[in-house]
Amino acid sequence: MTKPLVTMIGAGMIAHDQLLPSLFQLQRIGKIGELTVCDMRAATVQKLADNEMIRRAFPDSKFRPVPDPAVDINAVDPEAFKKVLAAMPPRQIVVTAVPDNVHFRAIMSALEANQHVITVKPLVLTVAEAHKIEAEARRRELFVGVEYHKRFDDRSLLARRRYREGMFGEFKLGTARLMEKWYYRYSNFQNWFTCDSTDAFTYIGCHYVDLVHFITGLQPKSVSLYGIKDKFPNGNTGWLWTDARVIWENGAALNVQNTLSFPDEAPGSNTQGITMYFSDGERGGAWLEHSDQYRGIKYCYTSKPDSPGATQFTEPSTEYFQYVDVGGPGLQAIGYGYRSVDALVSAAIRVENSSDRLATLDEIDHAGVLATPRNSAFNEAVIEAARLSIANEGREATITPEGAELR
Repeated sequence: MTKPLVTMIGAGMIAHDQLLPSLFQLQRIGKIGELTVCDMRAATVQKLADNEMIRRAFPDSKFRPVPDPAVDINAVDPEAFKKVLAAMPPRQIVVTAVPDNVHFRAIMSALEANQHVITVKPLVLTVAEAHKIEAEARRRELFVGVEYHKRFDDRSLLARRRYREGMFGEFKLGTARLMEKWYYRYSNFQNWFTCDSTDAFTYIGCHYVDLVHFITGLQPKSVSLYGIKDKFPNGNTGWLWTDARVIWENGAALNVQNTLSFPDEAPGSNTQGITMYFSDGERGGAWLEHSDQYRGIKYCYTSKPDSPGATQFTEPSTEYFQYVDVGGPGLQAIGYGYRSVDALVSAAIRVENSSDRLATLDEIDHAGVLATPRNSAFNEAVIEAARLSIANEGREATITPEGAELR
């Protein structure tokens, strides 16, 4: 593979905040070639192309839009992504950034078109779907990676090494939160984030379930998820407040709270973090705490920025994704959000260039740094159990080889 062509399916919030600028950065340094962005609506693609911050950072970068807004800004084509996939040369890279409930369709369509795949989390909503994706990818010797970007936070990588070196002892109790701002309710989320499709834990709580496994290597055994329904401005109802308890194979418990309800006027783009407690049974307890929404920075601007959820007083994160000026041209993308995309793209290129692709896929699975359908299906097991639990008023659901079962 020389410079792989990249198609991104979906032009929504995560494309603006992380994926497109990361791909433009990789294109700038010569790692990838031509970039296509496809969405159901031409107006959504145009909005992404017009993003002022991305245009400032990458003044010489452009993508091919599908549908083309220049032809019809009001065009709507739910099958546009399939047409793009059909026209792609085989064994390039597809990035899927679509709502949770259509991940499976988009990923399988990309694999059937013989494309490597990088997808936003979670991979899919059931273990059976994860296994089908894994089998299809292995059959075609293609890479599928899940973009759990918290794995590439240096603090997560340090915690992983130190836990596995025995510096903390054994994980016993943990609590995590990730609460997005209220303005999410006014976005396209209100059109798909409904009770039958997803919930706050499935969408964002999965980050911390994945992170506990990433650090400790432990497997989850059962889940209880309590949800509170709330209405979007358009009248749709979603599980917009959730409280989860995940029990792990060693008896440890992780509590995760999530919501799309954090105040817009609160500093920072959200509130998030994790605390973990450990013991070695002899010398005493150990403790780890990550406060993820900011990094000790406090700003107060002369006026409130225009971006959604922005505040005049803010506590910005320098770690997830930012733009910095290092002398041009434009600005440089930095942070673990960018590093995550870079690592996944690099893995796809590595597999494609390998003389033994299946052996290379095995090496990536075994290393466990990148999330793949084979090494991270525990996430789908948790989601499947959580969806069963939330539909039954928070009753505990156990994870079995046959699927989730109410206890």
